[in-house]
Amino acid sequence: MRYLGLDFGHKKIGVALSDERGDFVYPYSVIPTAGAEQAVLDICTREGAGEIVMGDTKDLGGGANPVSERAEKFAEDLKQKTNLPLHFQTEVFTSREAERIIGDDEMRDARAAAIILQSFLDLKRIK
Repeated sequence: MRYLGLDFGHKKIGVALSDERGDFVYPYSVIPTAGAEQAVLDICTREGAGEIVMGDTKDLGGGANPVSERAEKFAEDLKQKTNLPLHFQTEVFTSREAERIIGDDEMRDARAAAIILQSFLDLKRIK
């Protein structure tokens, strides 16, 4: 089963996918936040995603940040429309880490989504 990873932002959402076994992940695309629900639904269908992992948008202290409310609403709507399990994974500094790896380019948010998804899968294997 493939997993879909999401890094939700004000203007764009990074998307990552796992392989069929959930062993490794790769950056997939970056989509505009406006109209993203349908784009994510299409990706889930086209790529056969069975579960969704979304970055948990909290500040360093664990509280809400400027994007938290929109991200939570997006996640709830997505969960209802896809009927897929949706998990949250800590995403602190993932965009910075993604930028550190290659630099700030058009796929940075997709790399951040890949970091989020890989973290989730690694923790799942440990448990």
